[in-house]
Amino acid sequence: MKKRNVFVAITGASGVIYGLRLMEELCNIGFSVTAAVSGTGRMVCLEETGLKLDDVDIGDANRVITDFLEVDDITLVSPDDLFSPSASGSAAPEMMFVAPCSMGTMARIAAGISGNLIERTADVMLKEKRPLLLLPRETPLSEIHLENMLRLARAGARIIPAMPAFYNRPGSIEDIINFVVGKVLDQAGIENDLYRRWMG
Repeated sequence: MKKRNVFVAITGASGVIYGLRLMEELCNIGFSVTAAVSGTGRMVCLEETGLKLDDVDIGDANRVITDFLEVDDITLVSPDDLFSPSASGSAAPEMMFVAPCSMGTMARIAAGISGNLIERTADVMLKEKRPLLLLPRETPLSEIHLENMLRLARAGARIIPAMPAFYNRPGSIEDIINFVVGKVLDQAGIENDLYRRWMG
């Protein structure tokens, strides 16, 4: 049976661990993940996790990520590869996540700019009415940021800011990460038990 395919993009905002953890959980659940990391996302990834994705070919970068996450159903593609199947509405993934989503990426998606595979795939999700979930990680938010988020929400995207809760009394950084990733999966309609839910 063919696995359901999803697209995960990591862009140049702090919080790349959210995207990595999301990919790991999607693979654990049984999805096939196509992933792209922007150039700035690669630099942030090195800074925040120590993973070196820059200055290596796409195959080596793929091995770095799969070894780090200990999963094997991730296909890393170049963010410049506009010939990827994900760039076409006839072969689009089931859903797309941008985690984290930089404000620059958010603005370009909101403006309909398809300068790379990440932006083009997001454009495809919107035009094909498929789930597009964006995890912005920025503070404070300017009026321009808020207007871009509103424009995308009106176009059908889901905006899930990286805002952890503390009612569940997280005891580790992993608990905080899992809460945010669990909320993203909730919005995608994917069952998960990554965090303790409010029981009153």
